Amino acid sequence: MPELPEVETVRRGLERLVKGKEIEKVDVRYAKMIGTGADPFVLELPGQSIDAVGRRGKYLIFYLTNWVLISHLRMEGKYLFYPEEVQLTKHSHVIFHFTDGSSLVYQDVRKFGTMELLRKEQITSYFTERKLGPEPTESDFHLPPFKVALKKSKKLIKPYLLDQTLVAGLGNIYVDEVLWRAQIHPARAAQSLTAKEAEELRKQIIAVLQLGIEKGGSTIRTYRNALGEDGTMQDFLQVYGKTGQPCTRCGHEIEKIKLAGRGTHLCPHCQKMR
Repeated sequence: MPELPEVETVRRGLERLVKGKEIEKVDVRYAKMIGTGADPFVLELPGQSIDAVGRRGKYLIFYLTNWVLISHLRMEGKYLFYPEEVQLTKHSHVIFHFTDGSSLVYQDVRKFGTMELLRKEQITSYFTERKLGPEPTESDFHLPPFKVALKKSKKLIKPYLLDQTLVAGLGNIYVDEVLWRAQIHPARAAQSLTAKEAEELRKQIIAVLQLGIEKGGSTIRTYRNALGEDGTMQDFLQVYGKTGQPCTRCGHEIEKIKLAGRGTHLCPHCQKMR
């Protein structure tokens, strides 16, 4: 599943490719993907221009003339841009045709991705209802409320970081990397973390996700950015996908366990249960 760095990389590519373009028509080939109904897409989007492409957590936000289109890529969703002749497959589910002859195609092998069309005044309530945590930046992600939330929770730290309420954007790959860097076992209870550990965890969340953005995300399985390019963050991963390899910090063997239904990578020597 694309995580924040991958989604941010897609956002930047889309800004370069489709900002300022006017939608001529929209073809919806899989209506169930449109949470607010396919008819508004077909009827309301023609004539709308894409003013900007934003992001909140793992959600892409297309700011249109009068509307906001919110897109979640889920497992394997991707956007493909065609400057001239469009190439469609059985996995091409939503096609945006622009007045200049170019097209943007949403492709999704598993059909898990979602799109919703909202009024601009609905954006704040949309994300509030989903209890989405702050963005993982120094300016948005503050330590005091993070510490308070951890101390109040009996949840295991990895699943808690994955649920998007503590901080937005983390997925399985980056949580494993963050916890390895912070030397915290993924099965520890959130409330067991010390103040010092909470501070280090916040620091590493920001650092790892920013590094992921700098490297254009991790190309694992089918991820490509909006320009069709691979990311390189996979070359900088220290623990995810490294089962059986020596830990670069201590030399002990990296292990993979199952935690809350998710494959989880850790160094049992560096990340001890306490």
